[in-house]
Amino acid sequence: MKSYHLDHLQYLETEAIHVMREVAAEFERPALLFSGGKDSICLLRLAEKAFRPADIPMPFLNVETGHEFPELLEFRDRRAKELGAKLIVRSVDQAVANGTAVLTKSEISRNRMQIPVLLGAIEEYRFDCCIGGARRDEEKARAKERFFSFRDGFGQWDPKNQRPELWNLYNARLNGGENMRVFPLSNWTEMDVWEYIKREQLEVPNIYFSHTRECFFRAGQWLPVPPPHTDPTTPDPFEGARPGKEPRKTMVCRVRTIADMISTGMLESPATSIDDIIGEISAARVTERGSRADDKASEAAMEDRKKQGYF
Repeated sequence: MKSYHLDHLQYLETEAIHVMREVAAEFERPALLFSGGKDSICLLRLAEKAFRPADIPMPFLNVETGHEFPELLEFRDRRAKELGAKLIVRSVDQAVANGTAVLTKSEISRNRMQIPVLLGAIEEYRFDCCIGGARRDEEKARAKERFFSFRDGFGQWDPKNQRPELWNLYNARLNGGENMRVFPLSNWTEMDVWEYIKREQLEVPNIYFSHTRECFFRAGQWLPVPPPHTDPTTPDPFEGARPGKEPRKTMVCRVRTIADMISTGMLESPATSIDDIIGEISAARVTERGSRADDKASEAAMEDRKKQGYF
């Protein structure tokens, strides 16, 4: 009798595909959160393997802060078009304009403002499930997540009120107004993601590779200089996030994890290939999200945002 042995990546792939098919079977109106980052790129490939040759049975959803890298937006739009998927984009700027979100002068990062935008999109389209690319190895709050992460009628997450997941069985029952966040990559690591990208020969945004960019030094890390504000009739979206007296330099760098231009720390790096990136990760002594300014602000920052409805 012939036996089959799955290697590490094949096991993670089959586990994630099983989770995605469970979503398609259990929920009426799921959505896939797609930002164009490396984790959501893996999700797209897994969705193709789970559902092709049929169409991917869910729209893509992205919440913009208004501070995104232009390269990331171009990649996001192009990949959604290539896959023939419906891409739904909602932004903090739209939420501010219609009064569902309020910006405060003391806040530079808009990550917290993504919460009402996401919850508004879930209510608008009546999504009962959102698939995300979060992994447990990223940071402490995400390590507490289940594959099927329950959110109450207010979109809030309570790590003490989650459902048991035994023998790959998932409880997807919801009452009206409740929803689920599902994380097929929960057991993956950063290294797994890059090795999968290499094996599947997946395209990633070019800002993951070494390039030349003007940066400034603030709060212990190099941040990208935002694009110039050219329209004097509108407020500067990067007000407070532009360099003042901080040191500046043009450097050969790349991103390790992508947030927006205000939160993403740049790494000095000569990496021009996926093999180079894998080599850097294997030797790294700083966690992946150690270059995210929004996480450095507080050890509890991510958990606090998740309890309010964050991704």
